[in-house]
Amino acid sequence: MTLQQLRYVTTVAETGTMSEAARRLFVSQPGLTKAIRELEQEMGIIIFDRTNKGIEVSKDGAIFLGYARQVLEQASLLEERYKLQAGGKKEFSVSTQHYSFAVNAFVDLIKEFGGDNYDFSLRETQTYEIIDDVAKMRSEIGILYLNDFNRTVLKKIIKANDLEFETLFTARPHIFVSTSNPLAGKKSVTMEDLKIYPYLSFEQGEHNSFYFSEEIFSTTERAKNIRVRDRATLFNLLIGLNGYTVCSGVIDEELNGANIVAVPLKEEGDMEIGILTHRRIRGSRMSEFYIQALRKYISWKMTPTSIGDEKQADLSGGSQSPS
Repeated sequence: MTLQQLRYVTTVAETGTMSEAARRLFVSQPGLTKAIRELEQEMGIIIFDRTNKGIEVSKDGAIFLGYARQVLEQASLLEERYKLQAGGKKEFSVSTQHYSFAVNAFVDLIKEFGGDNYDFSLRETQTYEIIDDVAKMRSEIGILYLNDFNRTVLKKIIKANDLEFETLFTARPHIFVSTSNPLAGKKSVTMEDLKIYPYLSFEQGEHNSFYFSEEIFSTTERAKNIRVRDRATLFNLLIGLNGYTVCSGVIDEELNGANIVAVPLKEEGDMEIGILTHRRIRGSRMSEFYIQALRKYISWKMTPTSIGDEKQADLSGGSQSPS
């Protein structure tokens, strides 16, 4: 068994076809097929079931691929710690819900570690994908929130994937609206105030359960609902339609624009925003730097009303939540 063979099978699993995997790996399809069959024979398992419709990962294959990704991640960490000193390419990935401070910290990371040769990824994605990315080691860090509504369900998934959740801070509910919205000048708003305005939220794909929603109070009935996939579309619709979204209240004028403001929402229910990491993977120097950068930007950008009085997190150190 070689690292190359492990890269072959994980790429086939990601692409779903031998032809596309061969194209990405710059190898011939017969050579790829031969290498995978040799690996299957050596391990004594069938990794991929061949059908008339193509290939599918077998039950044994799914387990094997989980271990294979861990081995490849560990090899990558070894290269980062030792080989990169000789000028190799630096790699780092974060998967996150849509938070401006995650972007700010990522910029700092690139300035600190980027140099002339790097391959970094910042994935603003769906909640389930964040957990899956960290579990399968596509990302070293995930960023999402827990609250009283989703905590039991998400912690069960987090624990099942051998992950840990560490609190960064606890925020009170806010809304984002445009400066032209009549609610923008209010000291706070209620759910009743919001009834006439379109509600915008981030779409969660096939995992569109309320528990995976990026916004708290997701079970509240609303007459006007709009789901989007990216931050730019959401903010454009906030401005164009006088809509609103429910959020943490942490805002960055450079990223979100001067025409978006946060207004406190008078509802009980806090957001415990934190990071996901893998229990069995020791964080790299880049992940440690990134987490410190997150804490820096959170402490800078928290509004006086956005952080809870009783549940205020220690932004210099955080608190680890057993998962």
